[in-house]
Order: sequence, then structure tokens, then C-alpha cells
Amino acid sequence: MKKVLTIVSLAAFVALVPPSLAQKAGESVKVQQVTGLAGMKNNTGGKLAVEGGNLQFSHGKIKVDLAAASMEDVVTGADSQRVVHGTLGSVGLLAAPYGSGRFLSLFRTKLDTLTVKYRDADGALHGAIFTMPAGKAEEFKKDLLAQGAHTSVAPEQAANSAPAAKEEKQ
Repeated sequence: MKKVLTIVSLAAFVALVPPSLAQKAGESVKVQQVTGLAGMKNNTGGKLAVEGGNLQFSHGKIKVDLAAASMEDVVTGADSQRVVHGTLGSVGLLAAPYGSGRFLSLFRTKLDTLTVKYRDADGALHGAIFTMPAGKAEEFKKDLLAQGAHTSVAPEQAANSAPAAKEEKQ
């Protein structure tokens, strides 16, 4: 009887879980604009979305649109950042004994980077870098490419080169 009850409750729970956690078109994601957008300070938090052929970054009432067609290169990457920031994080690193780097690496969070090289209305070349939760940058890249952006690294190449890099390390 317990097994039947467990199976039924598990089936009900699975039915409630969304079928895909992938980004839907037009859905915004919380990001940090590291640098590169005109009118925005570096390290500004906001929301990023792809709508109507544009990459839209919004912070409060300020909104910046970049046309996908003006993008010469869209590149994604994976990185990590410290969990503890500011003075406490810096003092903690300084106070840590030599050789404790492996332990301190446990206190990092993974994130994705999205780098966009684009031309403005006057033809000047610019670049913008965004950080976002892990697993989101590749979806933005696919959406931008579908709407006319260009890239120097095709998604297929990036997927094929990742396993090769892991094999070389072993």
C-alpha cells in the first residue's frame, strides 16, 4: 500500500513540474551588465530579454535595445564568482592559510557570460559583457542568431569542442 501511495504522489508531483526549464522567447532573466552599454554604469544589475529582433537590457526605468542584426559576434562562456563579496570576502582570502585554495574554491558559484560585439547607428564598434545564472547564455545566443546576429563560434562547434577539451586534461 505504501508503494502505491508513493508512486501515485510521485506521479502527481511530476505532472506539476514544468516540462522544460529552457528560456522561452521574450522571457527576461536577471543579469549583471559588466561593461559596455552606453548610459549604464559598469556592474549594473537588470533584466535581459530577446524580443522583436533586439537584445533588451532594462534597469529600473532605463532600457537599452541592441538590434540583433547589428551584432557581429555573440560569444558565450562559463565562469564562477566568489559567494562572499566586499570587505569580508577580501579579508577572508587574506586570512586564509597558504594552500587553502582548494577549500576556498568550494565557496564559488557558477555563472555564464554573454559577450556581444555590435555596431551602433554611426557604425562605431562596441562590446557588452553580461553575467547570468549558469545555463542561460547559450539560450540567448541561439535566440540572437535566429534573429540575425552573427557569431565566430557556431553553437555546434562549441558543443563539439567542450568534450575534446575535457579529454585533453585527463
